[in-house]
Amino acid sequence: MTDFYFVRHGQTAANAAGLKQGTINSEITYLSETGKQQVESLRKGFDISFADRIIVSPLQRTKDTAAILNQSANLPVTYDKRLLEISYGDWDGEKNADLMSKYPKLFDFTLNDVLPAYADVAHGETFDHVIDRVAELMQETATNYPNDKIILVAHGFTIKAAVLAAIGRPKDMMVIEEPDNTSVTRITLQTTTHSYYLRYYNRVVNSQF
Repeated sequence: MTDFYFVRHGQTAANAAGLKQGTINSEITYLSETGKQQVESLRKGFDISFADRIIVSPLQRTKDTAAILNQSANLPVTYDKRLLEISYGDWDGEKNADLMSKYPKLFDFTLNDVLPAYADVAHGETFDHVIDRVAELMQETATNYPNDKIILVAHGFTIKAAVLAAIGRPKDMMVIEEPDNTSVTRITLQTTTHSYYLRYYNRVVNSQF
């Protein structure tokens, strides 16, 4: 079995401002001082030296998160575009609250986030496409490393997409909210049976486990 430990990056200024970051890779989406402190706190409570390797989204906020986590463990690191955040198209960089006010039918007001139908209006990436690419990465990685424990540093919607793939792509894709910054989600994939196991989701780490 391959164990995947998905870690969401630390907070950014865009997170704090309630912006749709998407695939923006500029100073406003780099780790803030708060974000760096969050990752350092995670590093102290979640020693990743038990793992075999790290796979990271190639955006700066995830690369910096991985670098802090890997300071002592010195695990081999690779980057994979399939871990990129969902691209919100024309909505990248816009305030979530403004979009909710302008396009109320395209949002779930319980989760304060977009519904799948948003993609046609925003010219953004579909939910299905994100799920497809993350599922492909997990399947490929599990085939190549069938007994490894792997840290994946990624983004809120990307981690949600991994969970949706693991639980069988429910018809209502809004069944879960995005995980918190620097939370950990564990998914196990049994390669021989192609079975997924969601071990835990959105766990805030403050001690070794």
